[in-house]
Amino acid sequence: MGTTTQRSIHGRASLDASRRRLLGGTAALGALSVAGCATTAGGGGGGLPSRGEWLVRGGHVMTMDRKAGDLPGADVHVRDGAIVAVGNGLQAPGAQVIDARGMIVLPGLVETHWHIWNTILRSMSGAEKKYGYFPTALGIGRVYEASDMYHSARLASAEAVFSGITFVHDWCHNIRTPHHAREALRGLQQSGLRGRFSYGTMQGHPVDRPMDVADLERLRADWSQHSNGGLLSLGVAWRGVSTGGTGLIKAEATREDVAAARRLGLPVSVHLNNSRARAGGIAQLAKDGLLGADLQAIHAVWVTPEEVKALAASGASVSISPFSELRIGFGVPPTSRFLEAGIPMGLSVDTTALSGNADMFGIMKVTQNAENARTENEFQLPARRVLELATIEGARSMGMADRIGSLVPGKRADLIMVDTRAVNLGVFTDPAHMLVEAAQPSNVDTVMVDGRILKRGGRLVAVDAGQVVDEARIALAGLRKRANWW
Repeated sequence: MGTTTQRSIHGRASLDASRRRLLGGTAALGALSVAGCATTAGGGGGGLPSRGEWLVRGGHVMTMDRKAGDLPGADVHVRDGAIVAVGNGLQAPGAQVIDARGMIVLPGLVETHWHIWNTILRSMSGAEKKYGYFPTALGIGRVYEASDMYHSARLASAEAVFSGITFVHDWCHNIRTPHHAREALRGLQQSGLRGRFSYGTMQGHPVDRPMDVADLERLRADWSQHSNGGLLSLGVAWRGVSTGGTGLIKAEATREDVAAARRLGLPVSVHLNNSRARAGGIAQLAKDGLLGADLQAIHAVWVTPEEVKALAASGASVSISPFSELRIGFGVPPTSRFLEAGIPMGLSVDTTALSGNADMFGIMKVTQNAENARTENEFQLPARRVLELATIEGARSMGMADRIGSLVPGKRADLIMVDTRAVNLGVFTDPAHMLVEAAQPSNVDTVMVDGRILKRGGRLVAVDAGQVVDEARIALAGLRKRANWW
């Protein structure tokens, strides 16, 4: 990506129109205008900071737009939740100035697949088989109450904001009742994050029964009440043909799930080819005619060249989660093969029960290192390319590149500021290398989502972090007691 010091950048980045229509989904879901104040059912959005008019002044602006490049000592003007202008020496009378000197200013980080419901099971995947990830998710997931969904979503959302993640994909596969789904959503709503909520089945769901299609339809019809002013969209967390917890799914049930998603115009996300034992899933979907631009393949560690071609031809996207894939023993994702095929791709937390945390800087670092190790090439995956996966490419993979992922006029104001003066950074070298190889969540000084400041001066400002943590701790204690879990 080149560097330029032009005074301003005009116009939007080029759009993938078909992916936007299929995956963005907020207009089709009857979302409220994002220009208005956020309101949510149950009062979830009432406590969010108001959108201000801001002038982020004097930072090293990484637009993540290949034409605009990096702008040293530049400004970002934000008004009504949108980016008005980006450039050097901007004038914005009446705007509140945010001093960004010594900061890298870049788009908010985009997370593309996270089982947020089990965030309160952090690091609980044990060292013996009976306490592995799948037994843990199934054993404790069975006793989840709706309130546990809420407290887990609150904890995950707080960590996301603290870590500089401004978009999350909540892959919710423990919806035990409609109330469980609404409580999970309420936790997201109160955070002010942008994201997608993908509706799934519950842990231990019978293999011969489809998901609760009737409730999915109700949620789809009433989405304007849940979208948080357009910040959240709806999708489907599809089981596909098998799951790690319950094994093979009956053909009638799995087909009814995906048919419902497509009838309702909702994007579909599914775990595929995650282990050697489950290889061939992508080939099967291609054979059945179920691949498409509305489908996200998660993990896809064990793929054949023919399956890569099938994904690329269909317009499907891929989400990888190297921390969990390495930790659980799935293998190393073939990142370069997807990128070389032109497949839209993003990075994911997956589950903190395995990954431990939601550090997207760490995820970027392990993505680069694992791919360079896999190919035995120090230069296989450049830091700048990895940063694109966490910003503009991640947004493109979620059908959101027309709204977020780069800092250009007309897009929504989702941005972060990383303080380069901390001891683990300390000197300014190549900014992409600094972010991918050295930065940590604690270096994120400011987080803005849709023009609202959610973190400032290194502290969360929209939630009481202490209360969130205390409530999550109490919820986990109750879960352990009900499940009789160590």
